[in-house]
Amino acid sequence: MNPSTGEITRLLAELEDRKEEAASRLFELLYPELRRIAQHHFANESADHTLQATALVNEAYLRLVGGGGHWQNRAHFFAVASGVMRRVLVDYARAKRAAKRPGSRQKVALDEELVISEERFESIIDIDRALSRLASMDARQSRIVEMRHFGGLTVEETAEVLGVSVNTVKRDWSVARAWLYGELADEPSA
Repeated sequence: MNPSTGEITRLLAELEDRKEEAASRLFELLYPELRRIAQHHFANESADHTLQATALVNEAYLRLVGGGGHWQNRAHFFAVASGVMRRVLVDYARAKRAAKRPGSRQKVALDEELVISEERFESIIDIDRALSRLASMDARQSRIVEMRHFGGLTVEETAEVLGVSVNTVKRDWSVARAWLYGELADEPSA
């Protein structure tokens, strides 16, 4: 099934009008791509883990639809979806880390579906901190990293979402990666 960009854009507009059937059809059309984005988030995980992106996709979609957002088009939706998935993973990693502290008990909703190594928890949190610092200096570069690294969007899709040239995305992507590499090399795990 290869839905047209126009159909997805129409359904996104209907979703804003709170049409339930649009949400159901949209999920059906977008699920394969949302799952690809979710799997992209797990790309660096070691091969001995059994990972299911299903829980991440479901949680992210519920947050997207429940948030009443406005999406310009398909690419914009996937950019936002990638950011939501990143936040779900960060929330999950923080909750798991907090649950390990003596005397703390916190329910982790995705526990049965996601299997992430302890090192990956810290990595997710470290990347989130570094991206937050980058956003305070250059919000566009931070968004580019989020869309390209976490969402797997192409340079062209990222440029479309941000309304900038492909060359601007390439330049900012290069600068942001170099900055993040330096930040993460010096990042102490909390």
